[in-house]
Amino acid sequence: MQTQLAPEYQNTADGEAAQAILRKCVHCGFCTATCPTYQLLGDELDGPRGRIYLMKQVLEGQAPTRATQTHLDRCLTCRNCESTCPSGVEYGHLLDIGRKLVDAKVPRPLGERAVRWALKEGLPSPLFGPAMQLGQMVRPLLPSSLKNKVPARQDAGRWPSSTHGRKVLMLAGCAQPSMAPNINSATARVLDAAGISVVVPESAGCCGAVKFHLNDQAGGLDHMRANIDAWWPHIDPQAPGSTGVEAIVMNASGCGVTVKDYGHLLHADPAYAAKAARVSALCKDLSELLPGLVPSLQARVQAAGAPRLVFHPPCTLQHGQKLRGGVETHMAALGFAVRVAASESYLCCGSAGTYSVLNPDLAYQLRDRKLGHLAAQADEVIISANIGCITHLQSGSSTPVKHWVEVLDAALAG
Repeated sequence: MQTQLAPEYQNTADGEAAQAILRKCVHCGFCTATCPTYQLLGDELDGPRGRIYLMKQVLEGQAPTRATQTHLDRCLTCRNCESTCPSGVEYGHLLDIGRKLVDAKVPRPLGERAVRWALKEGLPSPLFGPAMQLGQMVRPLLPSSLKNKVPARQDAGRWPSSTHGRKVLMLAGCAQPSMAPNINSATARVLDAAGISVVVPESAGCCGAVKFHLNDQAGGLDHMRANIDAWWPHIDPQAPGSTGVEAIVMNASGCGVTVKDYGHLLHADPAYAAKAARVSALCKDLSELLPGLVPSLQARVQAAGAPRLVFHPPCTLQHGQKLRGGVETHMAALGFAVRVAASESYLCCGSAGTYSVLNPDLAYQLRDRKLGHLAAQADEVIISANIGCITHLQSGSSTPVKHWVEVLDAALAG
């Protein structure tokens, strides 16, 4: 795709990066066929190819409109289009640039700004936990729109006290400890059973995705730098008290895809570029550890009495991190009966971070479509790998929805 950058974007980091991505696009439209919003709305401008044209026009000097902004807002950033694209177009990075440039020129209505501010400041805030606890106390009284975002209270269980020679870092996350605390403790127990200790630095917080994708990119980058600072003493072998961790393990694929992108997002920061690249290289989704865990856990897992499993692979796992097949393959190796939906397993469930709050109509259509394809039976449990997907799917399903590590933890003997 030929582009002629407008003078205001020439010789700028955003302009040059966007132009390099745009020039890979060959207009083929393969991306449109697998775009969730295009499938629902049937509008070219609500598919990746159409949004690419809109961003190209802005970069070439055409003034963006509120309609431009709306079409970009409707994108789930599921990156399914990247999995489909034969030309390697990095659509997710292009969209980050496009949204930034459009928002700089198109003021949002006051109500919309208020909701987005509440999300980007509230979710990573220390006050989110107490607010969630309050919501859980009055959950039966909440309207369905709020109840969908407030999962029932969950017991986290015990945190293992053993210390092992092998150690990994883990990010607690901003929403997960309050919404589903058992995911983190189940992760620690499973890794403990395999002889691996989990270290969770208290000063590490939100991965940065919430603010970054709500177009507070500077705030998101600050979260990323803070996490690098919190992790670095454990990573740097020369640092006093270094724990010698072998990986940074993510049990929320939405956080994992962001941390794996730290090297790209901070590449121009001279103080953090090298550290960010090291952090991204160390970052592993929990499922990437599964092949090494299977031999250690096989004798201890009692999967015979476990429910049958239906796996929903999050977009941030299969499209963002390009990890496919690992969960179902290795859970099966541990004795679990697990299947993936026969149709549209590649399609987004509609959660997409804060998308289900900002675009509820589209999000719930996609949720119900996904649950229809999963078609869980009475003796099955839906499993996934991201807190957002789990909460969103559970809001529309009477079938339990869990993280796969919770099922594995429950099946461990002793």
